[in-house]
Amino acid sequence: MSYDNLIVKREGSVAVVTINRPDKLNALNAATIAELHRAFSELRFDAGVRAIVLTGTGEKAFVAGADIGELAALSGTELEKTAELGQSLMWKIENLGKPVIAAVNGYALGGGCELALACTFRYAEHGAKLGLPEVGLGLIPGYGGTQRLPRLIGRGRALELILTGRLVSADEAFALGLVDRVLPGDELMKTARETAATIAGRSLLAVRYALKAVNEGLNCGLDQGCRLEAAIFGTVGASDDAKEGCRAFMAKRPPEFRDR
Repeated sequence: MSYDNLIVKREGSVAVVTINRPDKLNALNAATIAELHRAFSELRFDAGVRAIVLTGTGEKAFVAGADIGELAALSGTELEKTAELGQSLMWKIENLGKPVIAAVNGYALGGGCELALACTFRYAEHGAKLGLPEVGLGLIPGYGGTQRLPRLIGRGRALELILTGRLVSADEAFALGLVDRVLPGDELMKTARETAATIAGRSLLAVRYALKAVNEGLNCGLDQGCRLEAAIFGTVGASDDAKEGCRAFMAKRPPEFRDR
């Protein structure tokens, strides 16, 4: 499938999705959001793809935000629908059933930060800047930022960033728990690809259910979450992959998973 605003490359069992609007610092306009929806729907059902790296073209920006010129022309009702479309994309990425690693190669602001938040985890290069500056425009984050950021770094820290619109460096983002690793620019994509390849070598069934246990468990109480984990543990433990993994461990050989 071809795209106007994305580059999608398959590198063995890893796919690299690059947002490609460098003249707009990879800002998320409606067309790009629609293409991301299509790309991730395709990758979800591509049996050959087991992990995904998401990044932006160039050295300045991962995604510098939403397309403000486009948003400024919309009515309140249209803005609500735009937010719902953006939120559905973030939900799709978060619940893809395959890990999506954000390789943050510059500014990740507004919708770009929200896109990174929806990923399984985030690697950032040293010069990256992250933040949700929408309040400074008389807006609020609309693609899930008011919900995911507090769950990730805590209510007070999230509100401080949201209400001031302050941007944080990669190092501060790491200290807050907003990003998971900070890397030199020339190591960012290499490390993201290596991590994706490592996960791609695991049982896709186990990876999918581990993601399900964490994502759904975070939205319920501890007791209910542990019951969910036990049920999933039973399901995965009865799989052919689990039996193969245990046999391989005892035989001291690499497992040969078949995702069933």
